[in-house]
Amino acid sequence: MLQAFSGGDVRSAEAPLLDAGQGDALMQKAAHGLFGVVLGLLRDAGRGTYGATAVVLAGSGNNGADALYAGERLLRRGVGATAILTADRVHDAALQAFTQAGGTSVRLGDAPDIPALAAHAAASDVLLDGILGTGASGGLRGPSADFVRAFDAAAGPRAVRSTLVVACDLPSGIGVDTGRVDGPVLSADATVTFGAAKPGLLIGDGAVAAGELNVVDIGLDFSGFTPAARSLQVADAAALLRLPRAHDHKYSRGVLGVAAGSARYPGAAALAVGAALATGVGMVRYLGPDAVAALVHQRNPEAVASTGPIADARSQAWVVGPGAVDDDDQRGRAADAVASGLPVVVDAGALVAVPARVGPQVVLTPHAGELRELLAARGIDAERSEIEAEPAHFALRAAETTGATVLLKGYTTVVAAPSGALFVQADATPWLSTAGTGDTLSGIVGALLATLAEDDGAADRIGVAHPDLWAAIAAAGALIHGRAGQLAARSGPVVVSGLPDSIRAVVADLVEERRLAASI
Repeated sequence: MLQAFSGGDVRSAEAPLLDAGQGDALMQKAAHGLFGVVLGLLRDAGRGTYGATAVVLAGSGNNGADALYAGERLLRRGVGATAILTADRVHDAALQAFTQAGGTSVRLGDAPDIPALAAHAAASDVLLDGILGTGASGGLRGPSADFVRAFDAAAGPRAVRSTLVVACDLPSGIGVDTGRVDGPVLSADATVTFGAAKPGLLIGDGAVAAGELNVVDIGLDFSGFTPAARSLQVADAAALLRLPRAHDHKYSRGVLGVAAGSARYPGAAALAVGAALATGVGMVRYLGPDAVAALVHQRNPEAVASTGPIADARSQAWVVGPGAVDDDDQRGRAADAVASGLPVVVDAGALVAVPARVGPQVVLTPHAGELRELLAARGIDAERSEIEAEPAHFALRAAETTGATVLLKGYTTVVAAPSGALFVQADATPWLSTAGTGDTLSGIVGALLATLAEDDGAADRIGVAHPDLWAAIAAAGALIHGRAGQLAARSGPVVVSGLPDSIRAVVADLVEERRLAASI
């Protein structure tokens, strides 16, 4: 499991080593890790090192020194390098090492033509961003902001530019703990972060700006600190799965009830049911209109359908809300499912009827607009743009206010537990930005809730506190959903009705991962 610690906690973990006089050793470890990633990226791009060119953006802090020391190492491997000093003062020893290795430097504040300097950087093979570090607050300002704007204009968007941009610890201009971006930011192809991941590299716009994340171990001890955020890896999702056993039957494997769909949106029910079955569940009970049930049966005849109430459909977990609009019966079923005390995924139309307080086994799955409405109903005003800028903050606020587990959908999926635990998943592809993907996510999470609702060992298998299991399950659902989208996108645009095939393939990979782990 990838754990992210706040900028303050990272600095606190560094403090004993700095007090012991190991500051230079930490810097050299960081620089060597950064250098190694840059070498790999150059090789992967087919450019090598001899004759390549690099530009180092060096600010006043340790990040600037790390970038300069990495630049020194590149110089000694045949890379021509220029340092652009973005502050009046920089780390003297690092700059001296850089220049003694053959590097040249220029102060940004003295540059007569920032666009020309930016064009030079845009023509280089690699650009190291060491302007700001974890101790900085706010976005880029002054000449540094002007340089980044000019670089973006000269180099073009990340997807098409030829210059590899590597961020030192974090892309300059993102919030280290929030991922918030205010003003220009130098979007990286890769970020090399030191000691531990920082939350801002996993969340929202910060995760987009970070690109490929590389964590370099520099010997910090985080045993006394609580992660600010965690991200499940494939091995974690594999360990969480509840696999069928020799004496299992359809009821013991988990029964999921689905009260979704309506005359207006019948397809949502079929998508949720199909995704749940592909994830692996003993049975799906569908409750809803006969016409919607007919569509569900057309796609998945193994589903058991009824028009009855929640109380008559014994299940281990429920999915309510997808596509359930303008339907009083579905609205009533949603309320009854939430009141049952069972694990419930509450999506779309059912979100407006969530009681003031529920338990953590209730998983709310809003997008930013729906979360705005949910918070407003509880006296908390927030614009959609604010929620999108700081998704973790508002997801945690919603979890604290409602008592529910909150899965906030977006490019990075943020899952907040009422305990304050936070999970962030960046497994998805932009090709999943299409109608119906939320319905499939509900089905996946619902299936996991049903299979794990009575699994007393699930939390221990992945090392989370028992009250946070529901959030971990939701995060695992986001991982499966995102990886299924990536797999489906290999064949072209994602067609959500076909996503169950990819979901089954992802789950099969997780089962194999679990088998291999057990054999070691």
